[in-house]
This record gives sequence, C-alpha cells and structure tokens, in this order.
Amino acid sequence: MMATAPRSSKVLIVEDDPDVLLGCEQALQLEGFATIGAASVEKAMRLMTGDLPLAIISDIRLPGRDGMSFLRDMQAIDRDLPVILITGHGDVSLAVQAMRAGAYDFIEKPFSPEYLVDVTRRAIEKRTLTLEVRDLRRQLDDGGRLEARIIGRSPAIARLRQMISEIADTNASVLINGETGTGKELIARCLHEESARRKGHFVAINCGGLPENLVESELFGHEAGAFTGAAKRRVGRIEYASGGTLFLDEVETTPISIQIKLLRVLQERTLERLGSNTPVPVDCRLVAAAKGDLGRLAETGQFRADLYYRLNVASLIVPPLRERREDIPLLFAHFAEQMAVVHGRPVPRLDPARLQALMSYAWPGNVRELRNVADRCVLGIEAGFPPFAAPIEATALSLPQAVDAFERAMIIDELGRHNSSLSQTAQALQIPKTTLHDKMKKLGIVTG
Repeated sequence: MMATAPRSSKVLIVEDDPDVLLGCEQALQLEGFATIGAASVEKAMRLMTGDLPLAIISDIRLPGRDGMSFLRDMQAIDRDLPVILITGHGDVSLAVQAMRAGAYDFIEKPFSPEYLVDVTRRAIEKRTLTLEVRDLRRQLDDGGRLEARIIGRSPAIARLRQMISEIADTNASVLINGETGTGKELIARCLHEESARRKGHFVAINCGGLPENLVESELFGHEAGAFTGAAKRRVGRIEYASGGTLFLDEVETTPISIQIKLLRVLQERTLERLGSNTPVPVDCRLVAAAKGDLGRLAETGQFRADLYYRLNVASLIVPPLRERREDIPLLFAHFAEQMAVVHGRPVPRLDPARLQALMSYAWPGNVRELRNVADRCVLGIEAGFPPFAAPIEATALSLPQAVDAFERAMIIDELGRHNSSLSQTAQALQIPKTTLHDKMKKLGIVTG
C-alpha cells in the first residue's frame, strides 16, 4: 500500500481524452497549480510512488479500471483525499453515487476552465487544512507532556521547558515572572504535574482577587467561632495543598501582614488557623507568580525582601508573545482546532494574509489574546482581521526585524511540516533550496 503521509503539491488528472487532459492541465497550471496527467487509472497508480497528490481529478469512464474503482482505492488509503470526478452528459446518477461514496465533487462535461479551477482550488484548500490539523495533532502526540502543553519552537520556550524539566521534581520554591496572559498558571501546573507531588492537590490562588478581610481565612483557615459568621472549622488553601503544590498568582498584591505569615509557613512548615494556637504541619511546594519585577518591589520596600528570597529559590521567565513570534502560527492552529471542536465549526486556515496580520501585531494580551482571536476566527467574527487597533510600536520592532520574524516563523513552520526536509520546505515556500539555506543561516535556524 502507498504511504499515507501526503506531502505532494501536485494535482493528479486522470483523463483518457488527450485534448481534455491537456486543457485541464493548462487551466490549472495558468493558476499556479502543479499538475501530473495520466490516461488511465493503471498509469495513475504507477505515478503515485509515495506521496499522495493534494487533489485528484478523474473521469468516471476510462479504459480499463473506471473512476469509481479509483475513488474506492483512494478512499481506502485516505478518506480525506479530495477526488473530483468528471462525468459525461446523462451520468448524473453516477455522480450522485460517487458523492455518496465520498467524492469531493463532480464536474459535468462540457465545463469551463474557470469552473474547473474554482472546484480544484476549494478542494486543495480543504486538503491543506486537513494536513495542517494532522501535523498539529502529530506534533502534540509525538511530543512529551511538556511539549504538548507548552507549545512553541522558539529558543525561549525550549529553554523554559528544559528548566521546568530540571526543577519540577524538586521541592524548591519557584518564582514565575511574566506579563498578563503569558501562561504563568500553565507553567505552575506543569511544574506540579511533572513532580512527585502530582497525586496531591494543585491549589491556585489569585492574591489580587481575594478580599483583604478574607485573605487570612482563605489561606490559613479558621476554627469555629474565630470570628462572626465562622460557624464551623474551615481548612485553608495552604493546608489543603499539603502534599501537593500551592500556586500564588499576583503574589505582589499580597498584604504585608499576610506576607509575614507566609514567610513563617515557609520557614517552619507549620501554620495556625485563625482562632487556634495549635500548629498544623503542612508540606506543600510553593510556586508564586508576579507580573512585575518582584525584586525591585522588595528593594523599594513594597514587598518583603525576606519573603522574596524565600520565593525566588528558582526563577522562571515566561516570554511575552511579541518576543517569540515564530510560535504564533503553531499556537493559533492549536487554539483554532480546540475552539473548532468546542463550537462544532471547521478549523480556519492560517493563510498568508492571516499569518502576516498575526505576525505584525504587538499582542499586549499575549497568548490569552491570541486564543481569543482564534476563537473569534472559528466563529467567523473577524471583520477587519485581525480585529486590532494598535500595530507594533516602531520602537518595539523595526521593519527589518518584523520581516525577519515573519520569514523565520514561516520557515520554521514549513520545516516542521516537512520533517526538516530542506528540499520539500523550499518547494513549499516556492524558493530555491540555496535561497532557503542562506535564509536559515542568516536567521539562525538550525534543524535537528
């Protein structure tokens, strides 16, 4: 059986009438499609020595085997391969039968070149989208747990995954620094799930979202009667996280009075519930996240320096999206596929226009904002795509830098799709292999 990893960029045309075959090939080639022709199914099968074409156009009535049997063979190899059947006048019943059997579409003779090109283009767009989704799934399936969760090929993300692997299975406190929307809680969850504490609780607290009068009770718990309304004992978040991981997001917003108590928990590994003098032993790993420079806040007295040093045993920096633009195509595809499943909609294709728009935006909301955009694209709510008001600031990225980032992202994306094959990547990008090699050297792209 032929290989089912389609990488060809050609359209296969099977037609025994040489004039019709020539006309079909010329019409498609004038529109930029590569074609390969065959006068019979038997010859077509010999031409497909490994890679499947992007689409197949076949007459139903052929010498030897007919187009219907060819369709069945292609369906057995890959049900998503678009097969367009050409029918003669009066073959409508055959066409209906073909559509039921899985044909993408049918064209009735005589047909115009424009109609042929239009049907073929739609088939190829669908096929390309299918392959992109398959590649994404393959990347996620082939990668480990971290690669599947922390998505990206940029050096910064590769370093981040490496550091998580190195410190996850320790008890060291970790401070995660990053802007809003970069995925700090995801990093904290990965630290938990890659550690020996994974069977314990992962308890996440947004310190900035807790009412100040309830912070102490939420974190440390209370005994019955500790204050008005405390009808029964309550186990606090820190105690509940014992044996697992406690994640304090926006830790810089924690009141100073609570910071003192947190420091004691870290030092003594015990806590006291409100209304109690009995120490309760706790064994949780503390992971904290801050939006700003916690060290600077400690220097200016806005955050306790002693607690900062306790939290910052290991430090992880989550880069903003604008600093890892080569990850945008993969992230968009990942989120679009997720949202397509949620909404029951097709996955939107990341065409060059979309890619350029995504790559030229500053992304102040980071990965969270990109996810929102992917969701809206799946829903078809993308007037003026992408729906952004602010372009990249001139001081953030110059035109040459933006061009380099765009080229680097496209090259890395295509290399991933073609298993690092320079020949296939150059063909997909429609540039000479030598040009691709020069660009990779200039942009610092190294294949494995």
